[in-house]
Amino acid sequence: MSGAAAGGASSCIGAAAASCSSAGSSYAAAGGEVGIVGRLPSRVLDHVFSYLDLYDLMRCSFVCWHWNNCLADENSEVWRSLCARSLSEEALRSDILCNLTTYKGKLKSYLHALSSHDCSRNVYVKKNGFTLHRNPIAQSTDGARGKIGFYEGRHAWEIWWEGPLGTVAVIGIATKRAAIQCQGYVALLGSDDQSWGWNLVDNNLLHNGEVNGNFPQCNNAPKYQIGERIRVILDMDNKTLAFERGFEFLGVAFRGLPKACLFPAVSAVYGNTEVTMVYLGKPLDG
Repeated sequence: MSGAAAGGASSCIGAAAASCSSAGSSYAAAGGEVGIVGRLPSRVLDHVFSYLDLYDLMRCSFVCWHWNNCLADENSEVWRSLCARSLSEEALRSDILCNLTTYKGKLKSYLHALSSHDCSRNVYVKKNGFTLHRNPIAQSTDGARGKIGFYEGRHAWEIWWEGPLGTVAVIGIATKRAAIQCQGYVALLGSDDQSWGWNLVDNNLLHNGEVNGNFPQCNNAPKYQIGERIRVILDMDNKTLAFERGFEFLGVAFRGLPKACLFPAVSAVYGNTEVTMVYLGKPLDG
């Protein structure tokens, strides 16, 4: 298919999706079809869908059951093509996304990664799209938030350090109002009432500038090892934040979280250290 043909097909698909969206989701609920486009063969739809971006694909999934079924396979050529266009080759070939088994899952993780626009001026997101690098700036604590925050639902993501921790290395959550840079070497995440953090250096829980006890709550809790993946579990329905290490559930760290949009967040102090975050989606129970 030529570029012009693909563009025309995309416009047609987009128009059908827009028409359905304006009419609500009754078509999908009732199992209705949208004229001839609702009867196009799956192989034709797959080819056309492979030219669309995520926003258009999500709209297309509501056009009719047939289109929804075509997009249901998260390892289909449609999601593989979009994943290849959106993610860096380094991210797809490395083990960064090793715990995500589908192309759609990898794409969602990229869309939820640490933001290059919502971070301290002393850090940047590397070309792989998932790893935060802190420049060697003296007397500064630097943080970053994820691209997407959460008002509801249950969400999990992994974070790991790929360099020295320094005196402070904090993971957790923050609102949009929380600071992402400050002078000195401090536990920035958890320094105010807008953020909640776990300092991996001394195992302290931090919120509103106070230490809320040690974590995990056990005798001689092991220290964090560089490269070790920590799973963060945010439950906006029960207003809790919990952590896992490996396959071990470490417990609930914070309860009574506010009804606000909360973002994955990190803060670091060591020069040239790197932190990677990978969004996993809904946590698996058990």
